[in-house]
Amino acid sequence: MSARPRPLMAAFALAAVTSLALGAAPAVAKAPAGHDFPHPDLKKTYEATKKYESEQAAIADGYQRTDVCVEEPELGGMGYHYVKPANIGLTDPTKPAAVLYAPNHKTGKRELVAVEWVVPNTGQPRPVLFDHPFDGPADIPPVGNVYTLHAWIYKKNPKGVFTPYNPRVHCTPCAEEHGKQPQKP
Repeated sequence: MSARPRPLMAAFALAAVTSLALGAAPAVAKAPAGHDFPHPDLKKTYEATKKYESEQAAIADGYQRTDVCVEEPELGGMGYHYVKPANIGLTDPTKPAAVLYAPNHKTGKRELVAVEWVVPNTGQPRPVLFDHPFDGPADIPPVGNVYTLHAWIYKKNPKGVFTPYNPRVHCTPCAEEHGKQPQKP
């Protein structure tokens, strides 16, 4: 190695140490455009789960893919739940029990839209996360009687960040998405 690159490497090292000494903050992930988080800990959730925009990353981290897309005609959809059994029962903002994907009807791929916490109902008081009470309890086969909390941090939900169903999520293509007018009865 020549002597010439060493001063450059020393300058980079000095710059790094100086920025740390001056209290430079690490880069923080930002919410998607037009999306404000109603609680500061949702930023932690976003930072911890952003890597799951890649479906393969979620599967590699232990989230089990499902092939059932959840939608209620009057309410909207949730999408496909990828569940990590080890995270069921946790209320850690960085460890949701499920990541939710919705079909992109233009590309045919699944896109990350939300995350969900699942806590078994053992007779305890209703869990709270992000200063928001969980929904339920409800029976969800095969998990059992549980409380759930959704957070729509990747796809805006006009009904609210913590609302279970998103009217903008559809399991089947909508006529409007294909440039067609809906058929009237």
